[in-house]
Amino acid sequence: MVGFNEISPPQLMRLIGTTDAPAIVDVRLGDDIALNPSSVPLAIFCAADKVLNLQAELQDRPVVVVCHRGKKLSHGAAALLRTVGVRAEVLEGGMEAWRALKLPSIPLNALPNDRRSRWVTRHRPKIDRLACPWLIRRFVDPNAQFLYVPAVEVEEVAARFKATAFDMPGGAFSHIGDRCSFDAMLDSFALHSEPLDHMAKVIRGADTNTHALAPECAGLLAISVGLSRKFKDDLAQLEAALPIYDALYHWARDGRGETHDWDEGQSA
Repeated sequence: MVGFNEISPPQLMRLIGTTDAPAIVDVRLGDDIALNPSSVPLAIFCAADKVLNLQAELQDRPVVVVCHRGKKLSHGAAALLRTVGVRAEVLEGGMEAWRALKLPSIPLNALPNDRRSRWVTRHRPKIDRLACPWLIRRFVDPNAQFLYVPAVEVEEVAARFKATAFDMPGGAFSHIGDRCSFDAMLDSFALHSEPLDHMAKVIRGADTNTHALAPECAGLLAISVGLSRKFKDDLAQLEAALPIYDALYHWARDGRGETHDWDEGQSA
């Protein structure tokens, strides 16, 4: 039974990837991190006795504090945050329990160097260049910035503005064989899960014109083309696309078996 002011790993995992996800603060000691050099998705790192430095950032958000085993460090840090009005609770069992359940854990060497990471790709996005930002925002860095520029400028912009190039030949994340950039990010960030893998199949089929992979591929392509025709501003297009990928994630997680048909016995 989950204790008072605690949340279980499965409960937290249900929130990650959605717009209801809490801020996650990892307060593990260096030795504990060395034993398990990975993190819960979305986690930011802070010493337990320094968490009040994050007060302004966390004030209006629910917070989950993570330590090695969910004991003194996380409970103390969460209690400290609650003294200034932050709604903080503790991950039950800490990182040890998370890992024991084989829930997605991002390798630390795959995480961006900056908490407000910067990414760059070709302008006029269609599918991968919207799906990848969704994945980063929902599972890696909710504050990530995305730069859309002419294809010939991506490499130089990446170098001059300290941005990570993606969905570009030679970029950090790109197509490999029949797999697309979204697949490459799932691999690098170790984010494979049943719903994300189902999403990846739909995204891959839509992005590579292999619609036989899943019935939903053609639909995603149609919506993506429609978005690109509706919006001239790439960032406005991204903001409009994020809820669509939110819906695709909820479908992949909870709704794949549901169908819909007309019932002549109903009036609406």
